[in-house]
Amino acid sequence: MATEDKNRATAAAILPLVGGAANVESIAHCMTRLRLGLHDRSLVDDEALKAVPAVMGVVEDDTYQIVLGPGTVARVTLEFEQLVEEGRASSETPAPVHTAEELADKGAALKARQKAKNSTPFKLFLRRIANIFVPLIPALIGCGIIAGLNGLLVNLGWLTSVTPALASMASGFMALIAVFVGYNTAKEFGGTPILGGAVAAIIVFPGVANIDAFGQTLAPGQGGVLGALGAAVLAVYVEKWCRRWVPEALDVLVTPTLTVLISGLVTIFGLMYVAGEVSSAIGTFADWLLSTGGAGAGFLLGGFFLPLVMLGLHQALIPIHTTLIEQQGFTVLLPILAMAGAGQVGAAAAVYLRLPRNESIRRTIRSAMPAGLLGVGEPLIYGVSLPLGRPFITACVGGAFGGGFVGLFNQLGDSVGSTAIGPSGWALFPLLDGNHGLGSTIAIYAGGLLVGYVAGFVATYFFGFSKSLLAEFNVSQEPAPSTVAATGPAAASGDSQAKEPAGV
Repeated sequence: MATEDKNRATAAAILPLVGGAANVESIAHCMTRLRLGLHDRSLVDDEALKAVPAVMGVVEDDTYQIVLGPGTVARVTLEFEQLVEEGRASSETPAPVHTAEELADKGAALKARQKAKNSTPFKLFLRRIANIFVPLIPALIGCGIIAGLNGLLVNLGWLTSVTPALASMASGFMALIAVFVGYNTAKEFGGTPILGGAVAAIIVFPGVANIDAFGQTLAPGQGGVLGALGAAVLAVYVEKWCRRWVPEALDVLVTPTLTVLISGLVTIFGLMYVAGEVSSAIGTFADWLLSTGGAGAGFLLGGFFLPLVMLGLHQALIPIHTTLIEQQGFTVLLPILAMAGAGQVGAAAAVYLRLPRNESIRRTIRSAMPAGLLGVGEPLIYGVSLPLGRPFITACVGGAFGGGFVGLFNQLGDSVGSTAIGPSGWALFPLLDGNHGLGSTIAIYAGGLLVGYVAGFVATYFFGFSKSLLAEFNVSQEPAPSTVAATGPAAASGDSQAKEPAGV
């Protein structure tokens, strides 16, 4: 039997004996043991596991540990992870919808349909890239807020003995972010995470300043997160090649060594330079875009961001945001993109006033509005504007005007940025930074939100409803039988196919 088949057979024999994919909470391995976090320990068949040919024994600790031996454990773990993923995917069933609100049903159906459309190879790749950076967001937010607090204290001249400590807290993570990106990249692409982190650590090691590549002396951090991502992906492929060809008896020594050596040399004498040029180009282009066409660029970015989110293409922006934060201390793109949420809030307010008889939709808006103000727009998008159709478009118009407002000030020389990614709306205020003082930055961002609210409201109130749309939705949704009558025979018959957005 081929080695790969043998390892997969071992993994396949182990999985049902630990309770199946649904019982596996976490998977890891050390030098000799497969370590499993299990939901229900009583589902494990110890004696049957010990009888599996490749299993040398089992150990109970914080995790359930299956002894497989050096070399073998790394190969079996990869196969085991794939089997668990496949098992979870095959067992997933659509959750039943427990709501009487036809509009929410329609929004959920549209969201599910869009998710299915987004499962193309390119979009799945972007999703994997997002999976690398999303776990870093809590640290980016925490350090960003500390950086903002420290900047405020420095400007006021307060607590001068404390500000150096705050600066260290705020900057420590960013100084080593390449290592975390490398770790997550290797984990996402199926390699050993710590090897990805080890290769990426080369990029931020001060000693690279003594190395010349392409006629230039390298600088610590050159290439940044993009270089770390590329280095870790390369490390994964080198590691997988080694696992395939290196004898199991030598695997524990040879594979990590070759992985770090080969990937490290390519990183130092290739990737750092190339990724550094790409990173510099991203920063230069962002500055040029907003300094020369700020209002127009902001209008387009703010207006088209939500359609990009629906298409899954927004995930390509995450490495760009991170690169800008790493280079300049803040990303100038996020405050502009955040205006898309402001347009949704304004549109929802207009829908609330235009449908005074539809208590069901108005109740949804009241419950979702606080989250929308804080930048969590999904309840308003999928519960209100997108199912209605035309109000989604007018909400995007509101986002466009808000983005144009912030972009205009960037064009005039007042850069408005965010020191972290993730938050939006009012939640972004503590993370704001710029080049002309915090007061000016906050005022411009607040002005952009206000413009987005007003533009989204006006566009939706006057242009967001056709006569037929008003006739369909501006009716009382109580009691339930009138809802059935209003939504038509398709809803009454339980048709599982969601209708297209109304009124477009």
